[in-house]
Amino acid sequence: MERAVRAKARRTKINKAIIGTLAVSGVVAVGVLAPNALKMFGRAGLINPDQKKQSVQKSLTRLIRQGYVVLEGGKARLAPKGEKFAALIGAGRLALKRPKRWDGRWRLLVFDIPERRRSTRIQIRTTLQHLGLFRLQDSVWVYPYDCEDVVTILKADLHVGKDLLYVIADKVEYDLPLRKHFRLS
Repeated sequence: MERAVRAKARRTKINKAIIGTLAVSGVVAVGVLAPNALKMFGRAGLINPDQKKQSVQKSLTRLIRQGYVVLEGGKARLAPKGEKFAALIGAGRLALKRPKRWDGRWRLLVFDIPERRRSTRIQIRTTLQHLGLFRLQDSVWVYPYDCEDVVTILKADLHVGKDLLYVIADKVEYDLPLRKHFRLS
């Protein structure tokens, strides 16, 4: 699970870097994007040196398929969806998705950040509160919908790794206050 989270965090960072590059430059030739991005991603330690080109190409292809980036005449530019995402990244805001139907599972975020990283702990609590999670205890937060993507970004941005755990639970004892808070019953 941890390896999958690391891989997803790496993909997320590459995606953010590609979108950030396109947001700053407007339009970039696809052939130019990859070499420049490779240098930046390699120095940041985001990708394996043996798979650099392939990682960037896969991420760019995924962003095109998901509608964040469009190709026009061999050049990549942000689509309206990508511009919105770039604005959210720049403003430091990321919203959680709320599906129409609840799947009956609770998502718990449990963290144990050492005292020497108190500012990180405060930042995590503030972020979780702004995202709309419910505080069960000081370091235990609950949300009824999938929020794994945001947790992955949070882990990567704050470098917390195993100190922040994402748990999917079928039941939480005495969940009536939670159901009322999220208007689930």
